[in-house]
Amino acid sequence: MITPTPLRRRSRLHSHRPPPRGPVTVEQLVPGQHSATDGVPVGWRPDTDTLRSRAALARERRWRRLLALADAAATVASLATCILLLGGSQDRVPPTAAAVAALGCVALAKALGLYDRDELTIKPSTLDETPRLFQLATLWTLVVWLAGQPVLGGFLGRDQILALWAAQTASLIGGRAVARAILRRSTPIDRCLLVGERDACLHAERKIREAHGAHACVIAAITSAELGDERVAAEALHTIVTRSDIHRLILAPGPDDQAELLDLVRAAKAVGLRVSVLPRMLEVVGSSVVFDDVEGVALLGVRRFGLNRSAWLLKRATDVLGSTVGLVLIAPLLALIALAIRLDTRGPLLFRQQRVGRDGRTFSMLKFRTMVDGAHHQQAALSDKNEADGLFKIADDPRITRVGRVLRRTSLDELPQLLNVLRGEMSLVGPRPLVPEDDLRVEGWYRRRLHLTPGMTGRWQVLGSARIPLQEMVKLDYLYVANWSLWLDVKIMLRTIGFVLMRRGL
Repeated sequence: MITPTPLRRRSRLHSHRPPPRGPVTVEQLVPGQHSATDGVPVGWRPDTDTLRSRAALARERRWRRLLALADAAATVASLATCILLLGGSQDRVPPTAAAVAALGCVALAKALGLYDRDELTIKPSTLDETPRLFQLATLWTLVVWLAGQPVLGGFLGRDQILALWAAQTASLIGGRAVARAILRRSTPIDRCLLVGERDACLHAERKIREAHGAHACVIAAITSAELGDERVAAEALHTIVTRSDIHRLILAPGPDDQAELLDLVRAAKAVGLRVSVLPRMLEVVGSSVVFDDVEGVALLGVRRFGLNRSAWLLKRATDVLGSTVGLVLIAPLLALIALAIRLDTRGPLLFRQQRVGRDGRTFSMLKFRTMVDGAHHQQAALSDKNEADGLFKIADDPRITRVGRVLRRTSLDELPQLLNVLRGEMSLVGPRPLVPEDDLRVEGWYRRRLHLTPGMTGRWQVLGSARIPLQEMVKLDYLYVANWSLWLDVKIMLRTIGFVLMRRGL
């Protein structure tokens, strides 16, 4: 049995019963014996509205209302900004017109499902829904343009419409990000119960615990066999919900649990729990699948692995443009770093290391030198201090220079890799380039990660490249290749900026 994970943090505005200590079993959460023939009253039917936690319902309503308020405020702000900056002295926005425009934006957001996603996810993210917010801003601006005369009392010009569209997009994204930050601090986190195969539950619990920004914690984990059939499971879940204040059921089924999965989902829905399912198949094919409904039968369409020719050209054009602009903009900074290294210690400015690139070809990856000259000769003597699984990483490495410590803390030592990107040896975003000895440890299907050019950053960087073991890192790289899109690259680059600013690296 899995030991429950205690809450990492508690809201100051809400009290929670602490999770029980020690291994948790269904007998501890639900005292008494349960079987398929007794323990369930004849004709028993759960009433979802009465079984659901009032706190959970209040939390869902608060999330929806604050997001709607953020969208309405963003609409009023974008309208006012557009009229004030580009309108004439006689231009005004009547209060009734602003209210109608704000309500229209909220109605469109509701139609697009933008208020329903948060209760379904453990890690609500404004960045993940940015394409849909872009769609909302575009649709809303079109409606305002078509209905400008009856709603606003006049027509907006071309420049005003373009400015309104840009302002609405930025305001929606910023407003929702602020609203979610407030909600995370002021509402209780999801208290989760894991049900399924032991190894799958352990994996899911660790991922939830380590996830940055996840608004959830695991209270306990039990096997599906302990809950019994559907009727007994519904009664057991009812008792667990009322006694342990559980908000969400996470199903992590193993190969032998598929038959019980539907019963557990029905039982959880009967008692008003939010349900999340860990689909094991997506660990192989990735999350970029298309749902296809064939006469009530759901099929998953799996995209081809890798990039087609047009995607290759798009990714390469983005790399060339990004690296060229980046090198031009940071040229003075590169000169200052080079001068600081030269004044600090003797040795070359750049550190060159052989890495394995696309299709197994090796190349010299460039970095600003952050260690004393000849540091690689001292690695064997420091092997007992290694803090990473499969890679060599030491938090307080004695070989690092004074300037090098600053460069590593700010990730500025990586900037010369823009030259690797410009030469086509690396990409802005991609799989992590490994040294040859680490690459030899990657076997099987995960070697297909080399289908793409290695990147300056990637999903491994956002999660903390020194905190995750090598085998999990190459799995992330494989799934990145399987799910590649230009928007995925943009999200990773934006998250890398936040990662560097918060200095969450080793």
